[in-house]
Amino acid sequence: MKNETLDVIMKRRSVRAFTDQQLSQEEKDAILDATLRAPTAGNMMLYSIIEVEDQSLKDRLAVSCDNQPFIGKAPYVLLFAADYQRWVDIFINEQSPERAVELRMEPRLPQEGDLMLAVCDTLIAAQTAVIAAESLGIGSCYIGDIMEHYRTHQEMFNLPKYVLPIALLCFGYPKAGLLKKKLVPRFDKQFIVHKNTYHYLDDSELKDMMQPAEKHRQGQFVPGATSLGQSMYLRKFISEFSVEMSRSVREMIQSWSSSD
Repeated sequence: MKNETLDVIMKRRSVRAFTDQQLSQEEKDAILDATLRAPTAGNMMLYSIIEVEDQSLKDRLAVSCDNQPFIGKAPYVLLFAADYQRWVDIFINEQSPERAVELRMEPRLPQEGDLMLAVCDTLIAAQTAVIAAESLGIGSCYIGDIMEHYRTHQEMFNLPKYVLPIALLCFGYPKAGLLKKKLVPRFDKQFIVHKNTYHYLDDSELKDMMQPAEKHRQGQFVPGATSLGQSMYLRKFISEFSVEMSRSVREMIQSWSSSD
């Protein structure tokens, strides 16, 4: 089955090289308006979006997000943050905790479950922005490294306690020829979609699953690796940025969950 929307989704790829063409205000508004219609838990919209327009901020992000210069060159940059601060403020302003006590209920502050719900809201909104942009011919790239160096990014964007940086998105028109390159293969549906219960992949199935990606790489792995799995482990999983991300996220969760 095919339609225009499915075609947009199936052709989408990460874009890290943009032309100098700037997005119009109409295009920016279209992306943001579509984003605000994203599914959200209880219609609470547990996220905030920061348009990063200041070039000095973009240049700092290009360094703090694992030294990726293209961030500073991206025509349009959006920071998506999980945000429960708005609702905490609403609860306080409307004296909700006091009302709970009157009703013999236990008041509380946001906890880990609330954080996960806000993260889900945030990523759903971000992906909606990606598809909206793609439908306009505007490419994008996720920057997960925004979750590194939490205190640095908190200071850069004046983020209060219950607002955590989850995803950075770079938008722009792809450079000529980029869209003609072969799409990076995904794992086949048989290895990802399970029926009724989880299916644990055996050694043979794991090997079959990896074959298309191995073929796409044509044996080009990081030094010392002899397979794609080893390459991903050495380049990403145990790398400095990955370790820093775990440290930073741990600090985020501790900050969110503390009673300070």
